[in-house]
Amino acid sequence: MKILIIEDDTTTREFVAKGLREQQFVVDEAYDGHQGLVMATSCNYQLIILDRMLPALDGMKVLAALRATENTTPVLILSAMDSVEDRVAGLNAGSDDYLIKPFALAELLARVHLLLRRTSVSKKEVTSYEYADLKLDLKSHRVWRGGALILLQQKEFLLLQYLMEHAEQVVSRMHLFEAVWSYHFDPKTNVIDVHIANLRKKLEVESGESLIHTIRGAGYVLRQS
Repeated sequence: MKILIIEDDTTTREFVAKGLREQQFVVDEAYDGHQGLVMATSCNYQLIILDRMLPALDGMKVLAALRATENTTPVLILSAMDSVEDRVAGLNAGSDDYLIKPFALAELLARVHLLLRRTSVSKKEVTSYEYADLKLDLKSHRVWRGGALILLQQKEFLLLQYLMEHAEQVVSRMHLFEAVWSYHFDPKTNVIDVHIANLRKKLEVESGESLIHTIRGAGYVLRQS
């Protein structure tokens, strides 16, 4: 699962990020509100940890902008603003929880797990994806095109899953890399291009129509021509 931390205090941000990574979460970090909002709206996260007092764009404005776009990602506010009025304001603005600084890491982790459990219960479990004549089944870890089974390597399967989750949306090489390899993207690497090329060839064996298209300078998109 992927979590975004938007926190300008380096010590706090690194402390929280380290604790989450030790729990096997994939963690991205933003150091101001503007950067955080851009990241939150351009990548899928299961949870956002948001400081209220941020440079560039304060946390309440980040939250308002997210909810205005109907982004329902759970948000846990971290703040030294500890009055009842402050907490109520944060919750009424659309946050899912509010934790006062200073805090114990154990409590933060407990709240993170609670929010993620609550979200998973409230959403219907997705076990398969279908697009055009392409089907991907998460339980059996199999892919079919036009009814024919296509054998994929693990990374190819994960790349295709991400593309099908975002069908007809252009996704960047950076987001594909971080979703599948779970560490920061190196712009000099061509690993994405190699895997996409192999995946495209396998998917076109049973059909001449290409579903994975390269958008020059932007990334890739899964769509019918």
